[in-house]
Amino acid sequence: MHCARIFCLLSLLVLALSSPAGAQEPTPELLPAGAGSPLQGGKNASGLPAATARPQMLPSGQGARTAAPAPAAAPAPLYVPGVRWNGDRPFTAVPAWAQQASASLQDNFPPFGATLFQGYFAGTYYDGMNANYTVMPGDRILVHLWGAHTYSDTLMVDQQGNIFLPEVGPVPVAGVSNGQLQTHIKRYLAATFRSNVELYANLLTAQPVAVYVTGFVNRPGRYAGGMNDSVLYYLDRAGGIIPERGSYRDVIVQRGGKTVARTDLYAFILTGKLPGGALRDGDVIVVGARGDYVTASGLIPQQAAYEGTGKSFSGAELVRLAAPLPAASHVSVTGVRNAAPFHVYLPLRDFGGFALAQGDKVEFLADKPGETIMVSVSGSTLGATRYPVKRNTTLRTLLAHVPVDANLANLPGIYLKRKTVVAQQKKAIADALYRLEQSVLTSTSTTAEEATIRVKEAELVQNFVQRAAVLEPDGVVVVTRAGWTADIILEDGDEVIIPQKSDIVQIAGEVMIPKALVYSAQLGVKQYVAGAGGFTDRADADNILVVHPNGEIQLANATAVMPGDLLLVMPRYDSKKFQIFKDIVQILYQIAIATKVVISM
Repeated sequence: MHCARIFCLLSLLVLALSSPAGAQEPTPELLPAGAGSPLQGGKNASGLPAATARPQMLPSGQGARTAAPAPAAAPAPLYVPGVRWNGDRPFTAVPAWAQQASASLQDNFPPFGATLFQGYFAGTYYDGMNANYTVMPGDRILVHLWGAHTYSDTLMVDQQGNIFLPEVGPVPVAGVSNGQLQTHIKRYLAATFRSNVELYANLLTAQPVAVYVTGFVNRPGRYAGGMNDSVLYYLDRAGGIIPERGSYRDVIVQRGGKTVARTDLYAFILTGKLPGGALRDGDVIVVGARGDYVTASGLIPQQAAYEGTGKSFSGAELVRLAAPLPAASHVSVTGVRNAAPFHVYLPLRDFGGFALAQGDKVEFLADKPGETIMVSVSGSTLGATRYPVKRNTTLRTLLAHVPVDANLANLPGIYLKRKTVVAQQKKAIADALYRLEQSVLTSTSTTAEEATIRVKEAELVQNFVQRAAVLEPDGVVVVTRAGWTADIILEDGDEVIIPQKSDIVQIAGEVMIPKALVYSAQLGVKQYVAGAGGFTDRADADNILVVHPNGEIQLANATAVMPGDLLLVMPRYDSKKFQIFKDIVQILYQIAIATKVVISM
């Protein structure tokens, strides 16, 4: 009777701790494993395992199920990891995460500011004949004198910056603004002709400035323009910045080998601030290499690739540049961190302090979940460990893109770790510990001897609760059973475990020397326990749990010990000694199932 109660209790606990809360048990679509595992057979051209038989396609339509194979026939694989099927010809698949990772940098989003250089600056050349233009050598000035003395000629400013007027001599005009030119010459004229001589002076042509444009521009070269023409003019003359390689935030002006100005074109785009400083003959404009950038899309005025300044690129900086629409409330970020795919979905109010990285793909959204979730794969795998996949992706769809070594991977032992199950298991254990503690602390005693027992129980229970509370559940979801894999929908944060084949059987719990032994078909539970030094005096020899590689847990008297199994010898408690025996046993089994650890009072 005692064993029967334990078996029933164990069955209920396994169901409660491995199934999501409120989930109904559907009829799963199953994937053959074991003898018909999807990764058995030879290698294809890419080195990934190839199939040995034509796959059976899953039936389409809602509620479709895969028929169970006849017992006499080995099931054919439905999906072949690393290989997609086109008729009878297999070809190497491009994993979905790899497609998304490459697409994240090449979504055809132009750089922010790419529309600047369309010929509008170069097509508005002005010869410098404005009031602020400064006269320089090589300029030509028309001079008319009339009255007591007449003279008319077009004079060129010489290399000393002078023009020569008959009977007046050299007149220095270099550095004089066009607006002050006539007044300036008239002062020199008045020193010779006291009266009755009038002057008219007009700047005819301005000496062009030759500026070199180089770096990441489409047509590097030497371009002529006026002193007052801005950097934008010369960049436009040079064909603009190369979108894929050039920087819109690192444009410098060099003079004599030294940097005299640095321009961030985003300041002009966002606020209209023009690059300052007059250019001189021989100046060099250099466009630097494109810095780290992120692509932004969604609820923003302009979907583009936004460049950082070479320092840390924060979410607040991107918000300032991209100016999300009022409807945007959340942000989805997909990228790479530590050489692994990365995804996060967070409220817009928390995005300001988020550190962006090169190539991140940012989408501004109204309050809805992102289209991508992050799933990890660990264990005996040859490929990536983290996969950004679309929501509603199923386990078998993911496994179809996970390359493994068929000779090492224990495919029938695949299981899942799920964060929501961890939370449910932790809550179930915490609730059980709380009820146990409360039942002990609030129990009454009728005699002095009973009171002594209650005090002892309370001390033991409180010590037990403290040790049990720090144990972390593993959140295992059993997805393979009898060689078949359930095609469940993946959740964000899921970890798919592909264990390696093992010839070891581990023994832990209430044994003298917990250890690992080499599997032998001739050994039974008693022999394995004997190999671990035998039972302790607290061991319950009739209740030993067997944890299979796929996470499934059974009583030892109901299953055979196989390679890779873990034997957990549970402790025994006398129901006469502890009135709370039933509660203690229940919690012990809960902890053993959720953490694969045996603790005792």
